[in-house]
Amino acid sequence: MIWRSSLTQLKATLPNKKKLLEELGKDRLPYMTPVDADFHQLWKSRYSKLIFRKSDTVPEELHQMVQEAFLTLREHDCFFQDLVRIKGKDFVTPVSRILIGNPGCTYKYLNTRLFTIPWPTEGYDIKYCSPQIHDACKALIRLNDYLHIEAVKALQNLVETKEINNTTVIDGEQNFATSLAEKGSVSKDESSCCVQADNYRCLKNRTSYNMTLLNYMDPLQMLYLKQEPYFGMGDMAVSWHHDENLVERSTVAVYSYSCEGSVMTESDEQILKGRDPAVWHVGLKVAWDIETPGLAMPLHQGDCYLMLDDLNMTHQHCVLAGFSPRFSSTHRVADCSRGALEYIFGRCELALQNLQTDLDSMALSLKSLETAVIKQVEEIHNEVEFEWLRQFWFQGKRYLKCTDWWLKPIAKLEEFWRKMEIMGRGKNTRTMVIHLSPRKQG
Repeated sequence: MIWRSSLTQLKATLPNKKKLLEELGKDRLPYMTPVDADFHQLWKSRYSKLIFRKSDTVPEELHQMVQEAFLTLREHDCFFQDLVRIKGKDFVTPVSRILIGNPGCTYKYLNTRLFTIPWPTEGYDIKYCSPQIHDACKALIRLNDYLHIEAVKALQNLVETKEINNTTVIDGEQNFATSLAEKGSVSKDESSCCVQADNYRCLKNRTSYNMTLLNYMDPLQMLYLKQEPYFGMGDMAVSWHHDENLVERSTVAVYSYSCEGSVMTESDEQILKGRDPAVWHVGLKVAWDIETPGLAMPLHQGDCYLMLDDLNMTHQHCVLAGFSPRFSSTHRVADCSRGALEYIFGRCELALQNLQTDLDSMALSLKSLETAVIKQVEEIHNEVEFEWLRQFWFQGKRYLKCTDWWLKPIAKLEEFWRKMEIMGRGKNTRTMVIHLSPRKQG
């Protein structure tokens, strides 16, 4: 289950952006950075589900692998700006991205569907365009495994410090988290002795990242960056938002790598108030709340942060640009119930159940002309075309820079689409159906 419906209800009851800006006028809401005396108290009281890990807590070997992966993907021109739609208008994102994850998964944001470059996965034949790209994808799945374990530990901490009446849930999640942290992973059979099945599935669904959306931007190459409108935090690389299409209450994990040293990492001017504009930050605020001060957390090379539980639902976050180029790897539990090959192939097979082939002439005909059946086929036909084929080919040959893995499943979808196109022609008149395949009159 995803949280979109509850978020829609939440937005409907809260002031919209325009009204909030009108109320503020020329004023700006307060926000805090680590230099402010009350920063840690604010973090603990209103942003406690934001967990921060400094770079020196991450294994050095992992740093090297991941940072080399970033540079490799940039050298091979694997990062692309996306054309997205916001409130009916098309925009090109200032940030360049690439999606890497489980084979056959996609991720849709702002009406744009991205297709995963599959990371090395047992049971899948994935041919990469170069050994370097293979190594880069392998490094990112290593980072994914590491952040998965860190998320489990953080959730365990959250359960321990949170008041929950249901002690069974607490004990179950703690035992499972401890087991995962020690072993790296466990099977359902191994954990069944101490964890109820529902609790196991709940925690696993909230921390098992199936993809990472990689981001890259060099602020000095940008002609214009939007200014943060509510707090006066400065240049934004990514505006205020909730991450879309995630499993409900799942954790988002982010690894940040700013290329410090390429330009100055601290502003020459003394900062009397607010954030250092030379340093990248993640900004957080309580969604549509003008009472609680915002938070701006500086991000240095190799820092990580986690957004636990419902933080992505109740709060919004943005990315504030510094002066140096920056990569990030944002690991998420995407809701793939309608965004995986398994799903869309199943939909196609459902539609094609209404298609039959004459064994003698090999001509095609419809089994049923019932309105509901025809309508269902049309809906699936449109879904394949507009949600998959057009989305894939609109993005050009970007995926071929890494692998040709998607070409076969896309070709299979195109074949399904052609059959449904024939079915669409056959629905109009009885004559057309008879022409396609003579039907016996009973």
